[in-house]
Amino acid sequence: MSFTDKMNKLSELSAKIDKDCKARIRLTSLFDADSFVELDNFLMAGENTAGVVCGYGLIEGGVVYAFSQDVTVDSGAVSREHAKKIRKVYELAAKTGCPVVSIFDSNGAKLSEGNAMLNAYSKMLMWSNNLSGVVPQIAVVLGTCAGVSAMVAASADYIIMSKEAELFLTAPFITKANGDKTQNAGTAQNAADCGVASIVCDNEEESLAQTRKLITMLPQNNLAEVPLFDFTQTNETIDAEGCPKDIVKAIADAESTLEINPEYGKGIYTFLGTMAGVTTAFVTTSKKNPLDADACSKTARFVKICDAFNIPIITFIDTVGFSISADISNIREIARLGSAYAEATAPKISVITGKAFGSAFVALGSKNSNSDITIAWPTAQISALAPDTAVEFLWSDKLKGAGDAKTAHANLVEEYIDTVASPFEAAKGGYIETVIAPQDTRATLINMLDMLAGKRESKFPKKHATL
Repeated sequence: MSFTDKMNKLSELSAKIDKDCKARIRLTSLFDADSFVELDNFLMAGENTAGVVCGYGLIEGGVVYAFSQDVTVDSGAVSREHAKKIRKVYELAAKTGCPVVSIFDSNGAKLSEGNAMLNAYSKMLMWSNNLSGVVPQIAVVLGTCAGVSAMVAASADYIIMSKEAELFLTAPFITKANGDKTQNAGTAQNAADCGVASIVCDNEEESLAQTRKLITMLPQNNLAEVPLFDFTQTNETIDAEGCPKDIVKAIADAESTLEINPEYGKGIYTFLGTMAGVTTAFVTTSKKNPLDADACSKTARFVKICDAFNIPIITFIDTVGFSISADISNIREIARLGSAYAEATAPKISVITGKAFGSAFVALGSKNSNSDITIAWPTAQISALAPDTAVEFLWSDKLKGAGDAKTAHANLVEEYIDTVASPFEAAKGGYIETVIAPQDTRATLINMLDMLAGKRESKFPKKHATL
């Protein structure tokens, strides 16, 4: 074949590739300008292309691998060739230690391939799980993500969805016919409410922009340093009585915070942001909502992901405690929360801003939860029991003979808070490191994070915890 014939062959193959398909447009929007390099672009599935666009590019200068399913080709059906292209993405990410972004938009599997299709799916799921905790993975759902594809997406560290996208294991019309009454089944809102979707955006453009922001905040891999950014110091002041979310925003660098799973587990709020330009995880409890099973599950996963990439974790504690119920079904999630904190070897600092009683203090703020440093505001209350309960059980003799039992009880509660539950008493016993003024929190935390930057901690030799 002559050179001219070879060039004509190249032109013929190139002509079969739709340069303006939505899958390619999504990838070029995701990556820095003119940085996307496509891989296996001539791979065919019969007469059609493989229904997925794969490659790599730069996001804020860092190499990222990605694939984007093309729903316009055979409905984006997952076939052997489709999975083969995706596998190449995972293999290269494993070899080079670079993050993976997966964009899902497919109506399902190529059922005509039977067991070959099942094998293709299993390899996708295997590679996603092999890379879990090794390189960051972000799944972006911009169309339909169903069946095993939903399992692959949920294996990523974070899922970002546009509000019109769909995510389900079994089609909602089937579950509805079987009597399921789940509201908005399969929708992005349902995925957010269940804690499956980390972030829901109004449209595709915002979804890709949030993906770029999130991927830049994460290290390239589990051995890389945490990213360092230019930053602007926040002008917000700390309101010790204010909303826990506002406290985080007043501590972190200006405009740096990104809330994860805001619709799920509202007893705790989780953020990624920066402190003095260093990527930092923030966990803050709700003052009003108890720590239920959803809040514990959400936080345990967040802490595990941050720990996998050695992102420092700062926890602000002011909580009414774990939800009170005779139903013990949430105990497993509470234990998983405690385990996540105890196992994490990333730098961890706890700041007790208000109530920290009993098991909540043990799980989130104590040295036994493996916190490197625990500090408190003067407003903190640290006690084995809530003051109301402690007075009833421990100071009942002081209530005897009181003329006005209600007033006497209230006075004793105040006394208990100012003495036994005082942060100064906890500091005196060595249970916390120090007590600081709220306005000094940012400077203190920056200093402590700098001190902990070189932290190295070894654990018992084992494969993993069983919780």
